[in-house]
Amino acid sequence: MFACICHRVRERDVRDAIRCGARSEEAVGDACGAGTGCGSCLDRIADLIEEETADTPLSAVA
Repeated sequence: MFACICHRVRERDVRDAIRCGARSEEAVGDACGAGTGCGSCLDRIADLIEEETADTPLSAVA
């Protein structure tokens, strides 16, 4: 499933970027291009960031 249609970025690629340290929509965009087109996927990217980091302790993010 595509997370970003403009740049044909799949959800798994966004999740990989988050797992590699991207913690904002901008950081995800820098990592894989998602969210850098029309912006309609930014809410979905934010949701994926929340899902992927929900179990991450704050000390691991800093």
